[in-house]
Amino acid sequence: MESIKSLQELKQALKDKDKAYVLLYKEGSEQSMCALKNLSSTSQNDHLPVYIADVNTVKDIHPAFGITSVPTLIIFEKGEMISTIKGCQDADFLKGLFTSAIYQAKAKAEGKAPKHVTVYSTPTCSWCNTLKSWLRKNGIPFSDVDVSRDQHAAQELVQRTGQQGVPQTEINGQWVIGFDQKRLKELLEIN
Repeated sequence: MESIKSLQELKQALKDKDKAYVLLYKEGSEQSMCALKNLSSTSQNDHLPVYIADVNTVKDIHPAFGITSVPTLIIFEKGEMISTIKGCQDADFLKGLFTSAIYQAKAKAEGKAPKHVTVYSTPTCSWCNTLKSWLRKNGIPFSDVDVSRDQHAAQELVQRTGQQGVPQTEINGQWVIGFDQKRLKELLEIN
């Protein structure tokens, strides 16, 4: 993480970045310190530019982007603000956000379209947990739908695949039933 001292410095830093993150925080505020701590614990990656700015001393960034409360994480693409996330987000949320960004950047660099992956599972299913661990190990971001808690999703799953068992994984509209590594590698283009 790099500390930014002005709007001009931020614009310069963002100039050649496809994607970047800026946390606006207020030193001494409990919520801001929570956000800064969680961001620090998850942004240890050289491939992802993450900047911080304390609004106590940097007074020109938040008005330039219409930010009225801190902590706020601003997401930039090609120097343009695309989204904001307010408040103190937990470390798992931030890790997922950054993992997804790294995955998308890697896919783009390799000339591939990022895959949209949804895992349908239950917490007590050992194969579900094995599948999710395997996806994480391979740096594949995914959405997890717990069909034991979402009856509508469970019914939809049976209608779409004709199967009740889990795990089931949808990858860009293609279905994988169970933990079929060969099929998963094929659909995810993992060698």
